[in-house]
Amino acid sequence: MYAILLNVHSYLRWLVLILGILAIYRGFKGAQSGAPFTESDRKSGLFFLISVHTQLLIGLLLYFVFSPITQAAFADFGAAMKDPAVRLIAVEHITINILAAILVTVAYSKNKKAIADAQKHKNAWLLFGIALLLILSRIPWSRLA
Repeated sequence: MYAILLNVHSYLRWLVLILGILAIYRGFKGAQSGAPFTESDRKSGLFFLISVHTQLLIGLLLYFVFSPITQAAFADFGAAMKDPAVRLIAVEHITINILAAILVTVAYSKNKKAIADAQKHKNAWLLFGIALLLILSRIPWSRLA
């Protein structure tokens, strides 16, 4: 089960990145042009939100149930903190990506409540952009091979 979930988590990252870039692009383009915030703009943010939350749920399953890396880290946390690769997975990856998921959720929620289209576009490109940068910063790129 670990290998299957890890592969799904790994491939789903690309969907998260594509949807994040799309939502940021639509927000930036709308902010620059002064265009109204359309249903397509809302849906691009919604699909980004859904993909991030799906990725988070799979990641939490891996982290708390299936990952031998985190199980080993929990067994000897002191040693895990001395190994940068283990620390990345056991602490940094999960912490930063949970914060990114919270930021995506806040951005989407703010857009549901905002009245001005300009503010909605700004929330989309700025907050989704920060969240995507956080996600990109904690992807274990060395494990892509």
